[in-house]
Amino acid sequence: MNAHNSVSRRSLLTGGLATGFLLAFHLPLRAAGNEPVQRDVTDGKFAPNAFIRIDETGRTVLMMPQVEMGQGTYTSISAVIAEELDADWSKVEVQHAPPNDKLYGNPTFGLQVTGNSNSIRAWWLPLRKAGATARAMLVQAAATQWGVDAASCTASKGEVAHAASGRKLGYGELALAAQGQTPPKDVAIKDPKDFVLIGQPLKRLDTPDKVNGKALYGIDAILPGMKIAAIANCPVFGGKVGKVDDSAAMKVAGVRKVVVLDDAVGVIGDHMWAAKKGLEALKIEWNEGPNAKITTKDVWDDLRKASEKDGAVAKSTGDIGRALASGDRFEAAYELPFLAHASMEPINATVHVRPDACEIWTGTQIMTRVQSEAAKAAGVPVDKVIVNQHLLGGGFGRKLEPDMVVAAVKIAKQVDYPVKVIWTREEDIQHDVYRPVYRDQITASLVDGKIAGWKYKVAGSAVLARWLPPAFQKGIDIDAIDAAVDAPYDFANFHVEYVRAEPLSVPTGFWRGVGPNNNVFAVECAMDELARKAGKDPIEFRKSMLTKNPRMLAVLNQVAEKSGWGQPLPPRVGRGVCVQPSFASFIASVVEAEIDDFGEIVLRRVTSVVDTGIAVNPDTVKAQIEGGLIFGLTAALYGEITIDKGRVQQSNFHDYRMMRINETPKIDVTVVKSGEAPGGIGEAGVNAGPPALRNAIYAATGVALRRLPIDRKLLAAGKKA
Repeated sequence: MNAHNSVSRRSLLTGGLATGFLLAFHLPLRAAGNEPVQRDVTDGKFAPNAFIRIDETGRTVLMMPQVEMGQGTYTSISAVIAEELDADWSKVEVQHAPPNDKLYGNPTFGLQVTGNSNSIRAWWLPLRKAGATARAMLVQAAATQWGVDAASCTASKGEVAHAASGRKLGYGELALAAQGQTPPKDVAIKDPKDFVLIGQPLKRLDTPDKVNGKALYGIDAILPGMKIAAIANCPVFGGKVGKVDDSAAMKVAGVRKVVVLDDAVGVIGDHMWAAKKGLEALKIEWNEGPNAKITTKDVWDDLRKASEKDGAVAKSTGDIGRALASGDRFEAAYELPFLAHASMEPINATVHVRPDACEIWTGTQIMTRVQSEAAKAAGVPVDKVIVNQHLLGGGFGRKLEPDMVVAAVKIAKQVDYPVKVIWTREEDIQHDVYRPVYRDQITASLVDGKIAGWKYKVAGSAVLARWLPPAFQKGIDIDAIDAAVDAPYDFANFHVEYVRAEPLSVPTGFWRGVGPNNNVFAVECAMDELARKAGKDPIEFRKSMLTKNPRMLAVLNQVAEKSGWGQPLPPRVGRGVCVQPSFASFIASVVEAEIDDFGEIVLRRVTSVVDTGIAVNPDTVKAQIEGGLIFGLTAALYGEITIDKGRVQQSNFHDYRMMRINETPKIDVTVVKSGEAPGGIGEAGVNAGPPALRNAIYAATGVALRRLPIDRKLLAAGKKA
C-alpha cells in the first residue's frame, strides 16, 4: 500500500509548521538575466541521503522538503538537520528540493506538501536521523583515516576531532571518504539536553533579504524574452466564455495576444500595464450557466437544511441519549462564513512551454501536484516538467491548489516565449478556493455544574474528499471534525457526527487553521454559555473538566494569571478565554475587548500561553502565534465572502478588510518549556482569536453571538442576541 492510502485520522490530526535558524540563505531561483537555476547535483559531494550535500570545501547544502511562506520552515528544518549533523553554520546553505514524492514526500501525507502545521511534527525524527546518520559516516571516515575507534572521536561545528591525539579534520576534507561509507542502520540521536541550536531564540537570517528587497518570490521571476499576461475568469462559478471581441484590446500599446480558454480569457502584453489595459478593453460575453442566480441566502438555506440530517458518526462514548435526557439541557448552533485567502503576493505563475518540455517558476505548497497537472495541461510527460520553487508571499492553503499554474500553462502554450501570468487582486478574491461555510450544532446537559452529555454535529464541505480522497472514509472528513473529536474536556458521554454538505457551486479548499477554525469556535463559545448557565466563572468551569489533560490545564492556569483574569474592568469591557488542542499544541488565550454603545470593538490586549512541545525556535513560535491571532481576529471582525447572482460580491481590500496597525492590540505570548515532541504552530493562533474575542464580547455585553463575522448591530447598547 502506498503512503497515500495509509493516512489515518489520527496521523493527519497529530501528524506543524514551526521554526528555526540558518546562517546562509540561498534559494533555487532564476534571477534577472541568464543566471542558471540551481540543480541538485551530487557528483563530487558527500550525499548520504536526500537532504545533505557536502563538498570538498566544506560547503554544506541542506535540501528543503517543505516550502517557505513566511512561517520559518526553511530555518527550522535547517536547524533540525544541522543540530544532529553538527554542521559548521558558516558553511550551511539552503536549497529547495526538486519535486519528488518518493524522496521528499511529507511523512504524514506521502505527498511533497506543506500544510496542516506539520512541517516540524512530520519531519522531526526523519530529519534528525538523516543528520545523525551523516555525522556518524563522517566520524567513521575520520576514524578510519586515523586508525582509531570511532567512539573515541567527536563532531562539532563541521569538524571531527580525536581528543587523545589532538587531531582534527573538517567535513570538507572528509567528504569524499565519507561518501564511501555504508550508512549505519541504527544511529543514536541527541538527548535534548545536548541541543546546541534547537530551543534557542535564534534569528531567522532570511529576514534581512526580505526587508532590503533581495528576496525573490514567484512574482519576481524574470526571464529573457518574457511577457506578462493578465487573466479574467468567468465571474459566475462554473460559467464559460461565450464570445470575445478583442478589436479594441489589440489596439492597446504593448498588447501582443489575446488567449481564449474554456472559462477564462488572458491578454499577453509587454508589461503588466499593457496586459491589464488590454483586458479592460475586451468585450466578453459570458455563458453564465446554471449558477447565475445563486445567492448567499441559497447557500445558507441549503446548509441549514442539510445540517438537520443525521451524520456519519466520528466518535461516540458512553450513553449520550441518557446523558442528554438528564440535567439542564442546552442547544445552540454556530455558523462561520466563506473566507478568501487574500495572500499579500498576488496569484502568479511564470511558464515557458516548448514542444517537448515545460518549465515553471512559482511559489506553491504542492510541488508534485503542480508538476503533474502542468504536464497534463502542456501535453508533455511529467519528467519533462521542471518546477522551480520560489518563496511564497503567503500561502494559507490557497497554494495547495494548482489552478493558477494550470491556467498559466494553457496561456503559455499559445506562444513560444515565457509568460508570467498575474491575477489582479479582484481576480484573486473573486476566484478563490474559499474556506467552507460551516454549521456546528451542539446539544449538551449540565449536572452538578459539569457537562454530563455532549453531542456535536458538524455540517459543511468535505475538502479532503476532493483534495486527498483516501483520507475521506465512511463519510467522514477528518479535517472537518479536527478539534471536535479531540475536544480537551472530560466528557464521559460524548458524540460527534459529520454531515457532508457541499455549498452550491462555490469551490472550497483549505484556509489557514482549516477544520479547527469552526470547531474551536463552536466548542469554546458553547463552553462560555454553559459556564454562565451553571453559574460558574468560565475558566473555573473549564478547569473542572481538564483533570485528565494536565498540559491544557497548565497553560490555562498560566494564562489566567498573566492576563489578570478576575481583576475588575470598566463597563462594557470584557475578557474572554479559549483553550484548544489544535495541531498537537496546547494553547490557552485571553482577549480583552471594549465594546462602545454603537457596537464598535476595541481590542485592548491578547494573552496566550503555548505548550508546543520542544520549540525549535521560541522566537518564531511567538511570531507565528502573534501573526495567527491577528489573522483570525481580522476574520472575526470583518471577514465574509458573500454571493449574489452566482458571483462573489467582494473585490479588494476596501470591502474585504484587513486589521490595521492602529487596531492591533498588545499581544503577550509565553512559550512553555517542554520536553515533549514538537506540535504544530503555524495555524494555531488563528483558531484562538475568534472564540476568545466572542467570549470577551459576551462577558462585556451579555450578547451571545453565534455567527461570524461579528454583527455590530447586535452589540449596540440595549440590544439582545
